[in-house]
Amino acid sequence: MSLHRIRVGTASWTDPSLIQCKRFYPPGCTSAEGRLRYYASRFPLVEVDSSYYALPSARNAHAWVERTPDDFAFNLKAFRLFTGHQTPAKALPRDVQQALAGHFATKKNLYYKDTPAEIRDLLWHRFENAVRPLRDAGKLRALHFQFAPWVTRSARAKDHILECQQRLAGYHLAVEFRHRSWFEGEAANDTLAFERAHDLTHVVVDEPQGFDNSIPTVWAVTSPKLAILRLHGRNAATWNIGGEAASDRFNYDYSDAELGDLVAPLRETAGQVGETHAIFNNNYGDQGQRNAATLQALLDGA
Repeated sequence: MSLHRIRVGTASWTDPSLIQCKRFYPPGCTSAEGRLRYYASRFPLVEVDSSYYALPSARNAHAWVERTPDDFAFNLKAFRLFTGHQTPAKALPRDVQQALAGHFATKKNLYYKDTPAEIRDLLWHRFENAVRPLRDAGKLRALHFQFAPWVTRSARAKDHILECQQRLAGYHLAVEFRHRSWFEGEAANDTLAFERAHDLTHVVVDEPQGFDNSIPTVWAVTSPKLAILRLHGRNAATWNIGGEAASDRFNYDYSDAELGDLVAPLRETAGQVGETHAIFNNNYGDQGQRNAATLQALLDGA
């Protein structure tokens, strides 16, 4: 099967633990350009995660276009303020920090609901301007909105999702929920119907179960354009640990048997959409890259 139909890749290509393990990049491959070129020689897809932590830049987007093959694909995570997450001053551009100095004098974080309208407009404008080079080059498949665990199923939350879509007219949005209310009982049908009605890609997740901030693996297609499977690992013990490094949370090495179980549903999904993505977000050392290569080989063999 062509990997242009099912693309396999990882979330990020510069995770600190990946670089430190020295098992993926060859010796001497130490520059930002060299790493992306090497990664793109191994996989046809990557998810940009740095855009969650701070606004992306058009300069970087232009560089990513130039450093990857013509048929390479990107998904890009939305900035944290847009997905309901707490946003510290250091995550914001300097001029915005200064404009909100009064807010941060008494509060540690900024939330979207508390952001002045003119600042919202400015940040949306800058975000869109930064990702446009990827879209114009035909390499951007989706803007990935992974909503905060406290964004529960509600009319207000749905309205915010539609605002995100309206702010980014001309872009395709993928939605990943992190509160079980979206998929409990009959809520699952309502959530999928909402996504279908607005051509939003439902992100299928593989993650630990039994937590308020985890959702079940729901294989469903909600947009004819794109389907996404995002694999967080199955390490329940680390799912809700604190700490700075995401690689500590998503420390999980999929077995060949576990990856083999994904081949049939991925193939079935691929028959319903233009393109299907499998993105490994388990990112301790080279786990994601090794697991992605294995799944890629299993799909080729199937």
